[in-house]
Amino acid sequence: MPNITIAIDGYSSTGKSTVAKQLADWLHYLYIDTGAMYRAITLFAMEKGFISEDHFNKTALIDSLADISLEFKKNNKGANEIFLNGRNVSKEIRTMAVSEFVSPIATVSEVRKKLVEQQQKMAEGGTVVMDGRDIGTVVLPNADLKIFMTASAEERAKRRYKELLARGDEVTYEEVLENVNERDHIDTTREDSPLKKASDAIAIDNSEMNLEDQFHTILQLAQDRIAGRV
Repeated sequence: MPNITIAIDGYSSTGKSTVAKQLADWLHYLYIDTGAMYRAITLFAMEKGFISEDHFNKTALIDSLADISLEFKKNNKGANEIFLNGRNVSKEIRTMAVSEFVSPIATVSEVRKKLVEQQQKMAEGGTVVMDGRDIGTVVLPNADLKIFMTASAEERAKRRYKELLARGDEVTYEEVLENVNERDHIDTTREDSPLKKASDAIAIDNSEMNLEDQFHTILQLAQDRIAGRV
């Protein structure tokens, strides 16, 4: 059977990463979490003092991009973990604090250019499942299968809120919902590579789906495309 390239885009907290990992494992494809890459750069900017609630020094971040090294490595359970300059930051990048700043960081054209080049290089040769905001429109415009995932802001906030509580973070549902809405606005209105559905992407609203239904729906689409049925 032929190998295909799969691009999964969509709004924050729609479960893109979860289903992309499941799909890659099932198909024995490489999984690339582009959101983790933007989060890692956000963490770098926070630790360097380039971004906070009251300021964002874009110039300092841009000047430091050459000093940022990102790498994915599989742990002993076979899961991808992201390393920032040799340090495993897989857990640190998932905090609410990073979530608050990741969208502004992602609006910086120089950041996007650096990461898109890396992502395209990682995807050479196919057999890749990649998820993010601009995969089907910018990173992999010729992907064999494009999925665009969405769900109501309220449902996405509920999912994210439960996830953060399970991690031990002290947050309120209202804070999470505000963050979801703010990220949606920034992601869809930024000048460089805004979040939008590719014309040839298949839209999936998973507001009423559980993880199993979501996975099997997308797996069927992938299997059909691999087999040349669609």
